[in-house]
Amino acid sequence: MQGNSEERGGPSSAPLASSPRSQGEEEDIAIIGGGIIGICAAAFLSEAGRGVTVFDRTGICEETSSGNAAAFAFSDVLPLAHKGMIRQLPKWLADPLGPLAVPPAYLPKLLPWLIRFWRAGAAKHYETSLATQAGMMKLAEAEWMGLLDRSGTRPMLREDGSLEFYESEAEFRAALPGWAERQRFGIGFRHVEGEEMAALQPGLSPRFVKGTFVPGWKTVADPKLLGKAVWAYAERLGARFEHARGERIEAGADGATILLADGSRRRAKKLLIAAGAWSHLLARNLGDRIPLETERGYNTTLPASAFDVKRQLIFSGHGFVITPLQTGLRVGGAVELGGIERPPNFARSKAMLEKAKRFLPGLDPSGGREWMGFRPSLPDSLPVIGAARAPNVYYAFGHGHLGLTQSAATGRLIRDLVLGQTPPLDLSPFRAQRF
Repeated sequence: MQGNSEERGGPSSAPLASSPRSQGEEEDIAIIGGGIIGICAAAFLSEAGRGVTVFDRTGICEETSSGNAAAFAFSDVLPLAHKGMIRQLPKWLADPLGPLAVPPAYLPKLLPWLIRFWRAGAAKHYETSLATQAGMMKLAEAEWMGLLDRSGTRPMLREDGSLEFYESEAEFRAALPGWAERQRFGIGFRHVEGEEMAALQPGLSPRFVKGTFVPGWKTVADPKLLGKAVWAYAERLGARFEHARGERIEAGADGATILLADGSRRRAKKLLIAAGAWSHLLARNLGDRIPLETERGYNTTLPASAFDVKRQLIFSGHGFVITPLQTGLRVGGAVELGGIERPPNFARSKAMLEKAKRFLPGLDPSGGREWMGFRPSLPDSLPVIGAARAPNVYYAFGHGHLGLTQSAATGRLIRDLVLGQTPPLDLSPFRAQRF
């Protein structure tokens, strides 16, 4: 079992030096998972004066959180179950390199999750799901802006907006109801075409007839660098890191115990499981059976000189985005529902890169670095945030595509729960026991 950060892939820097406590010494708060969710929780708890130790097999922000698309997607309030994915499913599954793929051998194992996903998209759940996601996004934006300022990382924020494209009038019209729902929640946007669209992104293929510009969309200079900078802030406040893999957990009225891969144990008064795609395996130790599935995401990061991309470009009909980073140009996205054991299928990243060449004629595809990682996703598109069935243990995982976006909000909510304070959101939609 992997007790680790949220996603595997890509070259990693050398692990942070471990500084384990003796086996008899009790931690105040232990966090399993050094991805962006665990990092933000550590920052908020450290700000509150609590002693925090983060355990991760790889390092701080070395896995999922290092390779995402770098977006603060605060306007992405529509749950996946309500985005028409079920309607698109047959077409997408017919293309093994398309926006969504399921390896045939994995389909029997995936079927229960797909049935839950289909049920979550029922009309009777729509308003509740939308309002819950919108509330979480509002909190996420406020908490991230505050954390960026307190941690000195605001210069890493980019506020260039995003540009989403449509290849036909029919595709554009199909997107309009979703934009109307965003408008209900005060999200600003404008539809563009012709010269205005070309000015927002020069060099675009003429195959795209219209676009939607979201001026409030934000990205970061590089998600891995941001995560490490937020961790450095938490570390200045006293947070510690231990390079170790959590294999199993036990919990009782007097605290929790982590059994590490080397056979040693760590005791903690409180424990947070934020281990991304492996979290549900640890939760089973405590009697919580959570239907988490793994969306395997792929990307290629090209040199920054590959093309002059002005802002994040979203090709929703093809399931991927192109993001200009401080460290290069990232072409990635798509979903492969294939679990955590199968080897990467980098034909998927190559397929996205081929499309990017057609969509941006003149793009130089050479010199790229391929990557694959795991997005931990739940069928109703909401994370698990809250108390475990066992005492003194909390969960924060299952954010799907929105881990970076919602991490500061999650850190705030976990801090309030640990401190016994009233959180700013109703947490019942996020309960682990809702399934």
